[in-house]
This record gives sequence, C-alpha cells and structure tokens, in this order.
Amino acid sequence: MANFNSLFDSGSVTILDGGFGTTLESIFHLDISSPLWSAKPVERNPEIIVEAHLKFLRAGARVILTSTYQASFSTFERAGYNRDDAAQIMIKSVKLADQARNQFLIERKDLTREDIRIALSIGPFGASLFPAQEFDGYYPPPYGPRAFSEGGDNLNAFRRDSGGAESIDALAQFHSERLSIFTNDRETWDTIDCIAFETVPLTREVLAIRRAVGMLQAAIKPWWISLVFMNGVFPETEEPGGRHLTVIEAAHAVVAGDNPPSAIGVNCTQADIFPALLAEMRAAIDDKKRRELWLVLYPNGGDVYDSINRTWKGSAKGGDWGKELAKIVQDVRGDWGGVLVGGCCRTGPEEIQQLSKHLSP
Repeated sequence: MANFNSLFDSGSVTILDGGFGTTLESIFHLDISSPLWSAKPVERNPEIIVEAHLKFLRAGARVILTSTYQASFSTFERAGYNRDDAAQIMIKSVKLADQARNQFLIERKDLTREDIRIALSIGPFGASLFPAQEFDGYYPPPYGPRAFSEGGDNLNAFRRDSGGAESIDALAQFHSERLSIFTNDRETWDTIDCIAFETVPLTREVLAIRRAVGMLQAAIKPWWISLVFMNGVFPETEEPGGRHLTVIEAAHAVVAGDNPPSAIGVNCTQADIFPALLAEMRAAIDDKKRRELWLVLYPNGGDVYDSINRTWKGSAKGGDWGKELAKIVQDVRGDWGGVLVGGCCRTGPEEIQQLSKHLSP
C-alpha cells in the first residue's frame, strides 16, 4: 500500500490549501458557474490559476490540489469540448499547479520540491451531473437507481435484492477513464504526488474508486478517499426510504478489504461536526490499521450550498475558523499515522493562514 510516510514525516500535520473554486469567485471575481467549475479558467485564465495556487502556498499550504475536481469527459462535453481537448486541459491543470510550485520555490529558497506536494483532485461522479449530486448521491442509471428530480421522490439506494453491482461497475469505469488521462502521460503522472478522491457520498462509489485504483496500469501514488457528511449525515440510505448509513458503516467501506487507500478523510462538511464524526470514525477502525492510515480533514467555511442554483448561501462563520480546526487536529493527531488538514468550499488563503498560524510549532 502506498503510504503518506513516503511524502511526509510519520505523525506530522501537513497543511492543505482551501476551497479553490470559491476562491476563484471571491478573490479573483471569476464566473465559474459552467459545468467545469474550477477547471473553466485553466484554458482562458491560466495565470489566475497559478496565482490562486500561489496565494495558498504563501498562506502556509504545503499541499495544493489541482483544478480538476469537476473535470471529466462528460462535463467537458456539456461545456462544448471534444475528448482530446478535454484531456489536454486536464493535463494542463497539473502543469499549472507545478508552475505555481516552481515559482513559489524561487520565492522561498529555504524550501525544496519535496516540501511542496501536488494532489490530483478527483471529484465524485455526482460532481459531473447537473445539478451537482455530491451532497445527495442521486445518480441516474446505470450509476444509480434514479436521476435527481426537482419534483422529489429521489433515491440514492437500490433495493436489497438488486445489490447495485451494475452501478459499481459503471462508477469504476468512470473513475478509471479519468485516471487514465493522467497515467497515460508519464511527465504528468510523475508531477503528481498523491491523489484525492473527494466529497464521496456513496459507499458504492467508494468500492468503485478502490476498484479503479486497483486497475491502474501505473505505479500507485499515496491516495485518499474523503467522505461528505453535510449536517453530520452521510447521504446514502440503507435502502429506498430507509435510514442513512452511519459514520462507522461509511468508514468501513473505505478501509475494509483489499486495496485500501492511504488515508481516510472528511471534506466539505461543517467543522463543528468533526469531533463527533471523528470519534465514531476512530471507533470504526482498529488501532493497528489506524496508526497506518493518515487522516484528511478539510471542512467548508460553514455556508450552505444550493445545488440547484449552484450558489453558497448564508454563513455559519463565527469566531476563529483556523483556531477551532487546529484544536480539533491537536486532539486527534495521536490516533492516526499523520494528518492532512485544510479547507474546502468558502475557505480561502486567509483561513489557511489562520490555520497555519495555530498549527505552527
């Protein structure tokens, strides 16, 4: 199993960047409301992508995620691109992150390339849909039982007797196809240090991701699967109309069996929910396995996402976001092989700077 100890000191805490797409909106005032989200400016405004990465690095981030979260052949097709152009733009996203790393290392002569890592951001299948479904997991066949309907009666679980095997096959193919874009370009694959499968709302998709990674025709990098628990609830239900899966059940899907990831995470979830979630996650994983796994935490800024209008509304921000998150990290860091921590949507360089300050020795 690829381990984050190959990238960072065992038991250490490493700072991730923040919400890339919402930073492009709030600081650079870009309209990224297209299906491509943060991948949209890669072609038209590459210098802004580099500058956004640099702002996070200057704020203290030591891992930057590529602007590929929403990038897939289907989202590019909906935005009017052919497959060749889509692949080139996805590869360019990695090159821009590397360009930012190189520029930052010119500014910081005390750091080396090994001090700054690039994570390939891979969103769930739901991020390729409109409206986006990473918070609900309402996937159309064959990826799920039924597509999202504004009229209601939405489902993200199959009946017990159907099993959803076809769904896992389809989702594994979806993720394998995306990964192959990067593995097929040796220079790009060598530039990537680790892989982030983010905001995953379904255990079926967890299993599909694990299968897709197992299908790689390239040396695997350290990688994580990050789940989403909006308002403290995992989106998937046990069966149509049934109870939501527990934190323990979702965590088991990530770590149990063959080909587990190098880390388990939670992202785009309110930070004040983390202590309760992490207590349950700790109980779900035995001590030996937990000491090998890294933990990845990157909460959102507290706002609520409207998936229909693709906007963030309201704000639960209050107090010192960075200080509160740093305390959560300090309380749990001894339970895991190490911790990667940063921010998700509606957290920018200012929040990462706060976090870095409170986690500095």
